[in-house]
Amino acid sequence: MTIAEEFDRRTLLRRSAMLSAGLLIGPTALDRALEANAAELPTGAAPFVDSYRTNVLANLTPETNAAVRVLSGMQDLWRTGSTWDNGVVLNRNVLEANVRHVARITGSRTADQAKRAFIVDRQHQSYSAIGGLGPLAELYKAGAKAVTGITSAPDGTPPSTVDEKLPPDAPAGSALGAGSPDSALGQVVTLVNTVRGPFASGNPSKFAYQYPRPWRLSSESTVVPTGETDEFGYPVYRTDVVVAPQLLRQRSLKPAEDGGYPSGHTNALHLACLALAHAIPERFQELVTRAFDLADMRIVAGMHSPADVIGGRILATALAAATLADPANATLKAAARAQAAEYFRQHVGVDVFEYAHSAGTSTDPYADREANARLVTPRLTYGLPRTGRRIAMSVPKGAEVLLETRQPYLTANQRREVLRTTALPSGHALLDGPEHWGRLNLFAAADGFGAFDSDVRVDLDANRGGFHAADTWHNAIGGRGGLVKRGTGTLTLTGANSYTGDTRIEGGTLVAASPSALGKGEVQLRAGTLRLTGELRVRGYRQSSGTTLEVTVRRGDCAALTSGRPLSLGTGCTLVISLDDVPAGAVVPVISAPVLFGRFARVTVSGGARRVQPQYRTGGLSVRVLD
Repeated sequence: MTIAEEFDRRTLLRRSAMLSAGLLIGPTALDRALEANAAELPTGAAPFVDSYRTNVLANLTPETNAAVRVLSGMQDLWRTGSTWDNGVVLNRNVLEANVRHVARITGSRTADQAKRAFIVDRQHQSYSAIGGLGPLAELYKAGAKAVTGITSAPDGTPPSTVDEKLPPDAPAGSALGAGSPDSALGQVVTLVNTVRGPFASGNPSKFAYQYPRPWRLSSESTVVPTGETDEFGYPVYRTDVVVAPQLLRQRSLKPAEDGGYPSGHTNALHLACLALAHAIPERFQELVTRAFDLADMRIVAGMHSPADVIGGRILATALAAATLADPANATLKAAARAQAAEYFRQHVGVDVFEYAHSAGTSTDPYADREANARLVTPRLTYGLPRTGRRIAMSVPKGAEVLLETRQPYLTANQRREVLRTTALPSGHALLDGPEHWGRLNLFAAADGFGAFDSDVRVDLDANRGGFHAADTWHNAIGGRGGLVKRGTGTLTLTGANSYTGDTRIEGGTLVAASPSALGKGEVQLRAGTLRLTGELRVRGYRQSSGTTLEVTVRRGDCAALTSGRPLSLGTGCTLVISLDDVPAGAVVPVISAPVLFGRFARVTVSGGARRVQPQYRTGGLSVRVLD
């Protein structure tokens, strides 16, 4: 618990006592919040990134607290009562599904899952986030002097304390959480601490909404007693839904002070992961996955419901963007990114991105991108019933900063387009709140555009290294626009793309790694290189003089490049062929088109160890493998 969160907790206790004594009026303004279009800000309200510093316990209404307002998608499901136990269910279908999910998960929870949930509950969230760094994690811990006092869950009799403390054998200068500001990665540590700063607590929203934790709700979403009380007469957590209730009694709060929405752990986990992702974008998508993975443990523990976890993620996404977009933090975030890049460059001895993805799944739980997608996707909505509303996506002001280091070669407006075209559709419970922070899908955004709704021009610079030099877009890209690839770097497209505009390569290398990677338009290779890792089908293809087509050919009847329209080659073009298990004497197709105009000036085999003989015909090109 941070100092700010401890201050919030004590303030909640005082406010609760005053409410009970009739000295304060409860947050009834919540009932009036955002009754019009939930996507719009109330009249006079400032965007979250401009007003996030209002997130303090003195402000408990959507009108006064930007965080409470951002989370007001809950107003479609639940109306806060005058006391903690008389709230009104507005959408029984969603809230019953919300509680049933917790019952199903906790009812099938294994002992190992329970132990992991315990560690996530008690370990500093900023330290837990480090696990998303994969092969870089141990290097980070050493450089940041980051340690933890919670490494395992108890078996049997609980220890006398479950609060994390500095291990007695920790090296001098070590610190809990993200590490020590006085370390080789001190700027990164400070960035994490700043993102999790004094305005980053979920407690004001918990107190405002007072949505009960799952063990206090029946299947009809009515408040029920827990069946146990502590020495002060306060309810304690039910034994059938928590990991180790005897460990948690010492920190029990009155129900009014212990709301579930939003999940504070989820908020903290996403904040820490997003801060690390900004400084170490080589693991951006893996850190996002880590946040989803650990946040789900709050449900496994029975401590929170899906609505709570979704709320925590929404709040953290907005808070991380606001803190990173704050001009007061501009120098810090740049210094943190530069420090991390230089630290890892010195210690890994190879390309940092390559090293960051060098481990297999046996040592890096987030090494498999497809597995990560399967983990994250259902947790974006938890399958809660749809509300059915149709609202166009509007990217929140400042949200593009979240991709600032992950896609540094894009403009701010282009990063906004990435966020818009990869966002979740409307109609999901809680996600259609003001400014649409809940609809942002940062996992998908890391994979580039979801659509080209107008022509997209991308300029990568090989000399700048990192993502400036090379990146991969995995999404299935639709839209009516096209792509213009410029610069000296390399861009790879792997998706089943359906965009209808033309693709123009005007510099560097464009890699087509799927049969439909270049969409449904014409392809023009004007400068640089087009590389095909397998078969590619295009509507039409023109290659200008001085450019290079690189293809991989295999035994079979399918050409590496198939054009539906006549294909044109300029003078001075080069073809480079990689032979994949093709024996000498074989004739393999390279290009197929209704008509082939022109010939390559040079045809070579990659590596130079083998030779081929081109065989041109009206409808394309094959090569005979000579040796």
